[in-house]
Amino acid sequence: MTPTMYLDFTLKPGAHLLQPIWASWNAFIYVLEGEGVFGSRSSSATAHHLLLLGSGDGVEAWNKSSKPLRFILVGGEPLGEPIVQFGPFVMNTQEEIDQTIDDFENCVNGFESAKHWRSQAAIALGF
Repeated sequence: MTPTMYLDFTLKPGAHLLQPIWASWNAFIYVLEGEGVFGSRSSSATAHHLLLLGSGDGVEAWNKSSKPLRFILVGGEPLGEPIVQFGPFVMNTQEEIDQTIDDFENCVNGFESAKHWRSQAAIALGF
């Protein structure tokens, strides 16, 4: 098992948070609602934005707005495995990507509901 964390924070207006993270972990913040200021560089982020944290960074956050700030912090120990990505698919080898695309196109191996599903982007593009 690989150690991970998934934390969901809601900060009231004027609140401040300091959350340590293991120095060897990779982590990111995803802002769900509101606007916050993060880190020693005072990076501002609003809803639906993602912040990648550097090695050894903890999380320091301030809600300087008049509305609640909600964000998630996701982190974990790196797996040290190769990564191959194609569109939304992320695997370890090109062969696994090819198999996943084949499974998706044939609606098998976990993609059984894909036959009737269409994304909003596909609909907008006429697919």
